[in-house]
Amino acid sequence: MSKDTVQDGLVVSMEYTLIVDGEVLDTSDGVGPLQFLAGHDNIVPGLEREMIGMKIGESKDVVVSPEDGYGEFDEEAFMEVPRSEFPTDMEIEEGVELSVTDEDGKNQYARVESLTDETVSLDFNHPLAGAELHFSVKVIELRDPTEEELDHGHVHEEGHDH
Repeated sequence: MSKDTVQDGLVVSMEYTLIVDGEVLDTSDGVGPLQFLAGHDNIVPGLEREMIGMKIGESKDVVVSPEDGYGEFDEEAFMEVPRSEFPTDMEIEEGVELSVTDEDGKNQYARVESLTDETVSLDFNHPLAGAELHFSVKVIELRDPTEEELDHGHVHEEGHDH
């Protein structure tokens, strides 16, 4: 297997900038390249698919549709929760982001959409649901993952505790 192009099973180091609606939302500038393990759902599927086959040093602009990014906006992904279910010392206001544990014990992202004295309306859509994502990416380095990275399905940064 040639290791000079992005492919499943390799650790990819990339520089990137994410633009949504003409605004830079995220960038690796100043923080160093992002690393991900290709083929393990570490990044949005539309971006990963477009990066397969890219060479070290190659740059590309990629447009990712909502269904290949953070999903379409779901009008059903809202829940009314009694205010009494929140800790009394918790600051709850519109726009606050929370991590909520579902019935299966999995953490879910939620944002406070609105609130009354009795209820809190939570929005479970990802903040970028429904957005067209514009990425500028550049492949910096490719390497084989460690056994542990393969076992865990993601990259371990320097200094990662095992």
